[in-house]
Amino acid sequence: MLDKPIEEVMNHSDRDIVIPADVVATVNENNNLQHVFLVLTKIKYSKIPVLDVDNHFKGLISLSMITDQMLVDEGLDTDRLGNILVKDIMQTDVHTIYEKENLEVILRYLVDENFLPYVDKDDHFLGIITRREILQEVNFLTHNFDKYFHAEPNEISTK
Repeated sequence: MLDKPIEEVMNHSDRDIVIPADVVATVNENNNLQHVFLVLTKIKYSKIPVLDVDNHFKGLISLSMITDQMLVDEGLDTDRLGNILVKDIMQTDVHTIYEKENLEVILRYLVDENFLPYVDKDDHFLGIITRREILQEVNFLTHNFDKYFHAEPNEISTK
């Protein structure tokens, strides 16, 4: 559980930690890997969200997942990518966030991930929460804590 003063100061920030869906690069679960390979190469991200035709979050696809599909005994076979769909290899065991106010869960999950998909109760994709956005909130916290609270050391910290 986050200490209440920490959580309260972070909630005073006027920044939204969610990068909205309309500015996040995504692909459709029915796209072939050749298309996704080009998208990932062009935008220079290593992993992006996968959606269905109704904008439900379905999983994540990464450059490494695609390159694994190109590997054959003789080297690389890029022609294979046109015949494999995203839904056949995407990662589906993904932590998603339903409550952007739940900083404790967000912080815990972002230890291992660069971003978290933010969805509503019906899994409609609303955007992503990135480690960068959370670090900016932590930066706000470290520069503004004393505007909201006065901290004094307790006995444990003085020993």
